[in-house]
Amino acid sequence: MNEVTIYPGSLTGEVLIPASKSISHRAVICAGLSEGISTINNVGISQDIEATIEALKSLGIAIERAAFSLCIKGSAVSELKSSGIYCHESGSTLRFIIPIAALMGKPVAFYGEGRLVERPLVPYFNLFNKQRIKFKTNDGKLPLHINGRLVPGEFQLEGNISSQFISGLMFALPLLEGDSQITITTGLESKPYIDLTLKVLKDFSINIENHDYKAFNIIGRQKYRGLDYTVPGDFSQAAFWLTAGALGSEVTCNGLSMDSLQGDKSVLDIIGEMGGRTVIKADAVRALPADTRGTVIDVSQCPDLVPILAVLGALSKGRTEIVNAGRLRLKESDRLKAVSSELDKLGAYIMETQDGLVINGRKSLRGGRVDSWNDHRIAMALAIAATRCEEPVIISNASCVKKSYPDFWIHYKALGGKINERDMG
Repeated sequence: MNEVTIYPGSLTGEVLIPASKSISHRAVICAGLSEGISTINNVGISQDIEATIEALKSLGIAIERAAFSLCIKGSAVSELKSSGIYCHESGSTLRFIIPIAALMGKPVAFYGEGRLVERPLVPYFNLFNKQRIKFKTNDGKLPLHINGRLVPGEFQLEGNISSQFISGLMFALPLLEGDSQITITTGLESKPYIDLTLKVLKDFSINIENHDYKAFNIIGRQKYRGLDYTVPGDFSQAAFWLTAGALGSEVTCNGLSMDSLQGDKSVLDIIGEMGGRTVIKADAVRALPADTRGTVIDVSQCPDLVPILAVLGALSKGRTEIVNAGRLRLKESDRLKAVSSELDKLGAYIMETQDGLVINGRKSLRGGRVDSWNDHRIAMALAIAATRCEEPVIISNASCVKKSYPDFWIHYKALGGKINERDMG
């Protein structure tokens, strides 16, 4: 067992926000597909990024590490170093790499751990059937074995399951001999993630035509070109410290780009709508302590913010409704159930709906023993809730933060957080 005990109290100081995990995945993949050598600076090597690095190595791509950067010698994906690609618990790795591996037309298997084993892949199964790519699963779950080559054409995808399927095809289709089109058959959720993919692709010399997010035209025979690339800070991680600030702490988040297309940058607007105020100076952002109030929050474009927004709602005046969050039931945990269950243990007034949460705020929470559900965002959200609890908060399975933010507990202590760790490894 590994757990932390957090004693209530506010946080104070500055924290350098880790590199955007979403952009890191994309930049590392584009560099791996590029001609020439790329240097990716400010890469945060979390477990998810580690999974993408190892997957690319399995495809014959050479990657060397320095302290805060990666040197990547890109290549056309033609050599399979390993017939098995291990994605661990990273959904981005799995869904981004599948179409890239299918460029080769060779047998390859994908493996995963934890909840990733059962996370949906149906959009790709439908695509395989249409393209006559042979595949085999364990009753729809990993491992996934594929054998066949991706060919150009029209690819129809639903837009309300995960944008990762769309991004995965966007990485692979420009390398085919002919032109392709991705057609979105429903409303598209998580548009900012598609914007991130298009932006990073363009940085690496790949152009895709976006027709109002309903169709994407992709010219074949394009070539990725390597470059030096610096990954900006991650707003989804900054959201934890910014929420702590709105709830009474004084934390300055450094290393953020206000020009970033990250959808989770909307945390600044949401804090503002709830009566909070943020101060922005160059690449530093600080949220000021405020008497926040409840509101209705549509998270269709920023689903990763839900756990920490639930904490903000639980400690704001009045009623907060989080809506359009149904896809969170298919993440590292059922995040709606997990956040509702664990905040309830701390004394919050919170209720699940089919696709969201309803929360009646309180001035403070009680504290107590909670579980992270082995979900990094649940663990970090509960740690921020602890700053406004009356009694200590004990979080089990706390080391799961390594998935996206390995230094979270180090930063928490550096900001004055009083915690005891047991068997953290």
